[in-house]
Amino acid sequence: MISKKKALIGAVVLVLLTTIVNMTLGNYIALQVGENYLISDDHMEHYQELEEDFSKLTYMRDFLLENYYEDLDESTLMEGAVRGMFEATGDPYTTYMSSDEYEDFMTETEGSFGGIGIIVTPGEDGYVTVVSPIESTPGYRAGIQTGDRIIEVDGEEVQGPNLNKAVDLMRGEPGTEVDVAIRREGERELIELTIERETIKIETVQYEMLEEDIGYIRITNFNQQTAGDFNEALDALVEDNMEALVLDLRNNPGGLLSQTIEIADMILDEQVIVYTEDREGNQQQETASSDHVDVPLTVLVNKGSASASEILAGAVQDGNRGTVIGETTFGKALVQGIRSYEEDGSGFRYTVSQYFTPEGNYIQDEGIEPDIIVEMEQTVSVDLIEEGEDKQLEKAIEVLKEELGLE
Repeated sequence: MISKKKALIGAVVLVLLTTIVNMTLGNYIALQVGENYLISDDHMEHYQELEEDFSKLTYMRDFLLENYYEDLDESTLMEGAVRGMFEATGDPYTTYMSSDEYEDFMTETEGSFGGIGIIVTPGEDGYVTVVSPIESTPGYRAGIQTGDRIIEVDGEEVQGPNLNKAVDLMRGEPGTEVDVAIRREGERELIELTIERETIKIETVQYEMLEEDIGYIRITNFNQQTAGDFNEALDALVEDNMEALVLDLRNNPGGLLSQTIEIADMILDEQVIVYTEDREGNQQQETASSDHVDVPLTVLVNKGSASASEILAGAVQDGNRGTVIGETTFGKALVQGIRSYEEDGSGFRYTVSQYFTPEGNYIQDEGIEPDIIVEMEQTVSVDLIEEGEDKQLEKAIEVLKEELGLE
């Protein structure tokens, strides 16, 4: 009997005497022998393990296709299986997106989408929870508040781990209406709203000059245009002889980390901005240069300030660059990566690391406690606060006046 080792050597010799074609099959390098391929024992063993792993899935799929009482769509079943794999992580920020969902997600990141204009997250009780309404949008005008829980959309209950379902139901063509039922803390009955969808164009940076040459910049989100718009606002205020700056991050749910880093570099001293840590314990540190606008700084936050806005507030606080004022923030310290699957245009988000403030604080579910706590009676959209009633902004101005020697 010919040994396995001799047979393998013989096969290799045979290949060398015939046409040799190197090919890549998935992660394997194989040699073509006629219509067959030669791979190593290790790669063959791994291939067999993969086949065993997926045999259960294919069995279930085939059984349903053949035995379910109605015709089923095979692609829908497979799409559901993939979605379920992401939901099985138990991480609400790790989600699969169909091609339509992925396109909507990327459009939103670029700065516009059709919907009612609220930022949401999965709540602890399984219901979708509002992080914050986006300024000047239908949801904002309807009075939706941070902490509201979305119970139903168009009569369909949206409890469960699939955040994308609720988002999809609330989005749609501008001019169409959507019925939203929300539960608010302190209210016994559901609040039912009918809201007309609009094209939501997210202008994330607003600015003005306040009294005593104190500049004011509000950032409502971090999308692909935010850092550039912030730079223009900062330049305009500096040109207008700004002496101090209020940075308003209230109800800012976060967004692109890269934009946050760029903005931090414009206002921070030479220091660590944030560092991330992956599953292997590998750390990546982001630092600010010494080239920045050097004026006294206050930062406004509340419980609607999350993720990227918490990174910015935490860097200011830990670096003693300014004073953080307001309420304890939301508490999201997880970083997501985004990948597309080019075969069908779908994509997914997945938590790739956790982040820490410069002093090593991990704020997941804890948030950042301000240097000066100033609570508002309720968390509403900033633009709805009547002039003279914004106690948090008034405190920020007071602190800056003291630093400027004006009080």
